Amino acid sequence: MTPVLIIVIILALAFDFLNGVHDSSNVVATMISSRALSPRVALWVTAAANFFGPFIFGVAVANTIGHEIVAAEAINEEVLLAALISAIFWNILTWVLGFPSSSSHALIGGFIGAVVIDAGWQAIQLHGLEKIPIALFASPIVGSVVGDLLLKLILLFCWRASPKINGFFKRSQIVTALALALSHGTNDAQKTRGIITLALVTGGYLKVFAVPTWVILICAGMIALGTAI
Repeated sequence: MTPVLIIVIILALAFDFLNGVHDSSNVVATMISSRALSPRVALWVTAAANFFGPFIFGVAVANTIGHEIVAAEAINEEVLLAALISAIFWNILTWVLGFPSSSSHALIGGFIGAVVIDAGWQAIQLHGLEKIPIALFASPIVGSVVGDLLLKLILLFCWRASPKINGFFKRSQIVTALALALSHGTNDAQKTRGIITLALVTGGYLKVFAVPTWVILICAGMIALGTAI
């Protein structure tokens, strides 16, 4: 591998690690605040779920990153370097300042910005790009509506329950937090997988965009390590 390609892979793994560090608070917050688990145990359980998530649910998001957002001919190692450095910078800045921020959108934003500067707006594929703002704006709305409905149903079914039901709710936090950690590992590690696979295709080490197993393994390991730390 060329030195530039090795640097791209190292930066991608660094971003993946910081993604785990940056987003772990979101995943474990309910487990810790409800005292369902101690902070240390919560982090280790979440790290394990983050690791196994990418192996369970496939690589659909990585495929979107790989060949649905920008034209293949517009991607080169310099573009990937710029995208990763900008995303890492944003992650560190928002972490230090305590701002809730999406690592995924930071990476995609850096990727799109680098491609636009290098190849122009014509390199952006709008049919793939539209998935990103839809998810960005729909997720808090859907989450809020579903959360509100579920809370009302829970209150309706439990309004005459004894205080012992709090034990059930506390144990349930473990199940929901594990599900959240699995989905987080599945979704967020895929962005890094997509970038590394793009780098391998661009460098001529892969003929088609297909995520190798070793890429899945190291990306899952890095996001899990970031979460644990």
